[in-house]
Amino acid sequence: MSEKECVFDFKVEGMTCGSCAARVQRALEKVDGVESAEVNFATHQVRVKSNEGTIESPVLEAAVERSGYKLAAITDPNVGRHPTGRAISDGPDDRGSYWRKRVIVVFPAALFMLATMFLGHEAMAAPALRWSMLAVATVVQFWVGWPFLKEASRRAKRLTANMDTLIAIGTMTAYIFSVFQLVRGEMELYFETGVLIIAFLSLGRHLEARAKVRAGKAIRALLELGAKEARVVINGEEAMVPVEQVQVGDLIRVKPGEKVPVDGVVVEGFSAVDESMFTGESLPVEKDVGHKVSAATVNTSGVLTIQTSAVGSDTALAHIVKLVEDAQTGKTEVQRLADRVSAVFVPVVIGLALATFGFWSIIGNDSTRGLLAAVAVLIIACPCALGLATPTAILVGTGRGADLGILIKSSEVLERTRAITTVLFDKTGTLTQGQMSLTDVYPDGSAGDQVLRLAAAVEANSEHPIGSAIAAAQREREPLLAVTRFEAVAGFGVRSMVQTAQGPVLVSVGRRKFMAEAGLLLPSELESVTERYEAEGRTAVLAGWNGEVRGVLGVADTTKPGASQAVRSLNDMGLKVAMITGDNWTTAKAIAQSLGIETVIAEVLPEDKISEVARLQAGGEVVAMVGDGVNDAPALVKADLGIAIGTGTDVAIEASDLALMNGDPRTVALAISLSRRTYRTIVQNLFWAFGYNVLAIPLAALGLLNPILAGGAMAFSSVSVVGNSLRLLRFGRTSRAGDAASKRTEQGA
Repeated sequence: MSEKECVFDFKVEGMTCGSCAARVQRALEKVDGVESAEVNFATHQVRVKSNEGTIESPVLEAAVERSGYKLAAITDPNVGRHPTGRAISDGPDDRGSYWRKRVIVVFPAALFMLATMFLGHEAMAAPALRWSMLAVATVVQFWVGWPFLKEASRRAKRLTANMDTLIAIGTMTAYIFSVFQLVRGEMELYFETGVLIIAFLSLGRHLEARAKVRAGKAIRALLELGAKEARVVINGEEAMVPVEQVQVGDLIRVKPGEKVPVDGVVVEGFSAVDESMFTGESLPVEKDVGHKVSAATVNTSGVLTIQTSAVGSDTALAHIVKLVEDAQTGKTEVQRLADRVSAVFVPVVIGLALATFGFWSIIGNDSTRGLLAAVAVLIIACPCALGLATPTAILVGTGRGADLGILIKSSEVLERTRAITTVLFDKTGTLTQGQMSLTDVYPDGSAGDQVLRLAAAVEANSEHPIGSAIAAAQREREPLLAVTRFEAVAGFGVRSMVQTAQGPVLVSVGRRKFMAEAGLLLPSELESVTERYEAEGRTAVLAGWNGEVRGVLGVADTTKPGASQAVRSLNDMGLKVAMITGDNWTTAKAIAQSLGIETVIAEVLPEDKISEVARLQAGGEVVAMVGDGVNDAPALVKADLGIAIGTGTDVAIEASDLALMNGDPRTVALAISLSRRTYRTIVQNLFWAFGYNVLAIPLAALGLLNPILAGGAMAFSSVSVVGNSLRLLRFGRTSRAGDAASKRTEQGA
């Protein structure tokens, strides 16, 4: 974003279909200084990007009002958003209750009208029944159907049209024609047509509003996660204050069962924190002094004192909400095509309806049938499903992703994931734990457990990761022995005098060359073990004293528990998997083989990873790069799809297209699968919406589709599109439950 660029978020009032969204977007894009405008019909929100820092909100609001709609600034005092100071709206759409009242009134009326359709000619001739039908139809037309009439009149004043225009023209035509027939004493009345159409459409609007509220629950749930108050510690005293008053640097005390109110660093205490709202993982994470904690996570056990590092719009929660909403506001290329179609659809449909009426009246010599056919064309052609097809799928897909700890940065990502052919993993911290640990201890026949005990005592003073891993492994068993005369030879090894029960012993720990220079003999058995460890990708560390090497310790950056399963899942999806690392070929190949990865790119400097990505792309591969999002940032940007994998606030959102909030590599396959499933849902929705109109309009024009059935079918098309999108809410439930169960089993064991 440039220095002058500003982003404005608004709620749009008055939109009823996809053509409305297209009209609002065109009105905003015509304003001087507006770089782009993205209108989301499903959320009734619009995001406007301005390349002029001086543009004012009233200018945008006036432009939209001239086109017949209204902008309302989004203002939520709890969550900051953009340079404009606006925030994400968390209020649910109240249109569901608005339409529910009308459904309650209209359906008894619809049943009455439906019953009249089965009465005989003599019964229909009764004046009382005919005038009763007029009374019922009048209430339905002008009260239940008032929203359609009101919006249509607003469009007419500005010489525009939308879906409500089609409904209003169709139902009013049937109503006026029936009144005309009633006054003339004619038998053919079509009051039931308008009533039943309005009944179906009202039910459709009600179900659609409920579905959209359900679809948007993820973003609202995120917003509701934050704590409302914080326990600030001042001069040793605690005071509860609104979370908005907390400043960076303040000390906050969080007791068991309470939400962490801000981002911060633990300065006192130890506890386990439930981070499932970020990572999707159900198991709490242990937090000690120096560990980071994020707002909205839940402290499950001990008391923590944290020093505030971020508040308000700078917290991890606010960034995640921003990321999810950014994706939900965006549009895919296929949706932009649908918007262009919707923009011209209504005028074309009105023309088709007039042509239909003219054809049946002039050529067919049947104006009554022509009227019914024209009404059917108007009703069946409403492009509501077209406008809902993409945004509802994106809304549900990105929301479900947030539930699983998968953050999709933009809607374009959904299109890119379907083209991926190769997934390139960084090794350290992505497929491996990112820290060295002791894997093996092989003593000679006489040393026994003395090898680890003495080697760990010597390495206790070492700052090298390998030495730290050896010392840490022994600390878990028992306290370390005391040492004196510590000596380190950089790159080769360390030696110290270790105080044992039998007296001081000079112990050397390091490479073979270090042992040889110290005059320690290496038995052939231990030499073969050393070679085997190195061939398997582990670092072999020798420990010796009293003139001989007494044992070999294997140290390695171990692979993550789900790494091999992640590779299998990606292969099952038809994707190639490769690994890139700065490690030597022997270590890299051993780790790759253990995980089932065939393609290995080793001994690569961090700055050269971007060229390796480019080399794969030049070979025809569409590359998804998976890294920790820090050292791998250039490669993440260069790749066709950048996936940052990490935990909490450490994930590099800016460099990636997909951000995974936990460190489990299995989530990579889940994220790609979710993105592809969401895109497939978009295509299904658009196919249904387009195919529905293409097939139904000719049937209506030919008089083969009754207007009542047209109204029901139109309402059903919108509900079916939303319903198809809601299926994404079930994505990943089985696999996540299985993963959680397996983790509990492992912990119990």
